[in-house]
Amino acid sequence: MAQASLPLNGLTVVALEQAVAAPFVSSRLADAGARVIKIERPGGDFARGYDDVAKGQSSYFVWLNRGKESVAADLTKPEDKAMFAELLAGADVLIQNLKPGALERLGFSFEHLATEYPRLIVCSISGYGETGPMADRKAYDLLIQAETGLCSITGGPEGPSRVGISIVDIATGATAHAAILEALIRRGITGNGAQISISMFDVMADWLTVPLLQQEGGKPPKRLGLAHPSISPYGVFTCKDDRQILISIQSDREWVKLAAEFIGRPELGHDPKYATNVARVENRSATDGAVADAFAAMTGEEAVEKLIKADIAFASMNDMALLSSHPQLRRITVDTPNGPVSYPAPAPIFSDDTRRYGAVPPVPVRTA
Repeated sequence: MAQASLPLNGLTVVALEQAVAAPFVSSRLADAGARVIKIERPGGDFARGYDDVAKGQSSYFVWLNRGKESVAADLTKPEDKAMFAELLAGADVLIQNLKPGALERLGFSFEHLATEYPRLIVCSISGYGETGPMADRKAYDLLIQAETGLCSITGGPEGPSRVGISIVDIATGATAHAAILEALIRRGITGNGAQISISMFDVMADWLTVPLLQQEGGKPPKRLGLAHPSISPYGVFTCKDDRQILISIQSDREWVKLAAEFIGRPELGHDPKYATNVARVENRSATDGAVADAFAAMTGEEAVEKLIKADIAFASMNDMALLSSHPQLRRITVDTPNGPVSYPAPAPIFSDDTRRYGAVPPVPVRTA
């Protein structure tokens, strides 16, 4: 499929962005054919300095800024404000993740944008939203993990932990992406732009609905490491050759099969102590003990063979080295200022659309 027929071809996105959440959004819009003009502060987006592992460049920046054009601007300067206004006049979408109120102080309030650019879709990403007692606070991924309580349910009994990736930023970016696409559909019907505000706190609070309802229902969630707080057996077990395998039993029917075909104790499938998930969770120690004994009697290869035969869901406990060589991993290669970099492909696969991914821009230089 020609790139000209991509779904967002002909749309222009202005991205006043830095770090992870907003660049995640604009990178996906660029993948879909939009022209994305990234505005960086003089010296560049600070995410360019997060690490240097991608051929001497930041892994974050290389991942999230493919396919974009980049310009340097200091929006406190009149000439750069004029350039920004000119870009907005030809834009369909503005994405910005400045501190709440910063855009207004620069002379581009939401009211001004709505009046001057009525078809413009404005998506503002912040830590805590535009209003409320914490609106003025700085916010980064791990801070929101802590503030929302995500860390309190992550880790093991010994203590809380962070999620091992920038989960808040990525979740916020994905939420903003969906909201912008909704607004584009609505504009196609009504002709009107939109103003969208998305806070990292709200996104993560939404994602934490289940543990919050458990807390409010009198059953506060516990940190169980690699076990599931609401399902048993659902966790990691060790084979006699020390291979670790994670299994997931999602129904009582699956438990019956596991008991008969893997554990070799079919009576456990109908024993009231184990027959329902609620009972298995209440008797987690005994449930997991029976499963652990079965694993301990087999090699990893033997366990995998029996799990496949019984149609039980399982996974190997891999690390990043094993992901790098995983047979299921799809990759793309993008050009960067320091040469091509290969990394995991975006998840959506369109049957009639073979996509090419644009280059990562170099650090822009302010010419004014």
